[in-house]
Parts: sequence; C-alpha cells; structure tokens
Amino acid sequence: MSTPTTPAVILRPATVDDVPQILTFIHALAAYEREPPSTVAATIPSLTSTLGFTGGPAYARTILAFTPTGEPAGMALYFNNYSTWRAKPGIYLEDLWVEEKYRGRGYGTALLARLAKEVGEIGGGRLEWSVLKWNEPSIKFYESIGAQNMGKEWQVMRVDGKALEELAEKGPVAEWKV
Repeated sequence: MSTPTTPAVILRPATVDDVPQILTFIHALAAYEREPPSTVAATIPSLTSTLGFTGGPAYARTILAFTPTGEPAGMALYFNNYSTWRAKPGIYLEDLWVEEKYRGRGYGTALLARLAKEVGEIGGGRLEWSVLKWNEPSIKFYESIGAQNMGKEWQVMRVDGKALEELAEKGPVAEWKV
C-alpha cells in the first residue's frame, strides 16, 4: 500500500479574496524589473473589475501557487490570444511571479505546466510571453523548460499612454458599423 504524498505545490484559480495578494505580487514584480512603484497603476478595485470578479468580462485570469502550508508563493496572470496562421487560440502569459525564497523549488514550472494544460484544454496552439533581455536567470529557466527565444526575429512593440490616445484619433475618416 502506498503512502499518500503531500504535494510540493498547490495551485488554484484566484478568487476575489486574492486580489490584494495579486496586487502585492504585481508590485514585487515591478520592483524586480527595476521599475519605480509609481509605474504600477493597478489597484484593488481595478484588478477586481478587470479580472472579472464584479460580474463583468474577465480580461485576464490568475492562477496562484501556494506552499503545502498555504503560504502564497507565486502567480501566473494570463489571457487568451489567437494565432491566425494556426487558426487556434492560445494563452499569453502577462506576468509570472515566484517569491524569491521559493524559486528553484518547482513553483514556476508548476504554474507554466498548468498553463500548458489549459492551452491543451482549449485546443490551443501555443503559450507565449515576453521577458526582459537582461533577465538572464528567467531566460535560462524558460529555455530549460523548452521555451524558444523569438527575439532573434521578433521584437515586441507597444503603444500606450498619450501615444495610444493619439493613435485612436489618427487615420482617415472611417465609419464603424456594428
């Protein structure tokens, strides 16, 4: 007869009660990425709303990782994307965070493995994310689990802030029909 084993990592979807912890992780990630605290505009109300806990659309979802004793260890915040070439949905990992004291213990791998399972469950084609070029420890970790660095041929582009507002007003006059 085999002895039941205690899981090394406990994963579960986030609930509305987890929003303060998610915000704590977001601030920790910003600090790790060498960003000043003022760059994080997320708040408990804005996360509660956009993560779908108020009955509106869930623009993103979060999986939380816990130690066997219930300590919060990390998170994966993600949303669905789509590949036109494959004509399949996928998952884009916006943020992966594991508290420093829990790194190297399988939490990051467990979170990514769970996302890979979700890609399979939706009949998806890929799981993708971005990583800062200077973040060698993360890059090495991602490569160790089979991720390919697309940076040789692809570059991430972004429009936000004032440039986003200006872009929304550019272009020829167009009629939007719904």
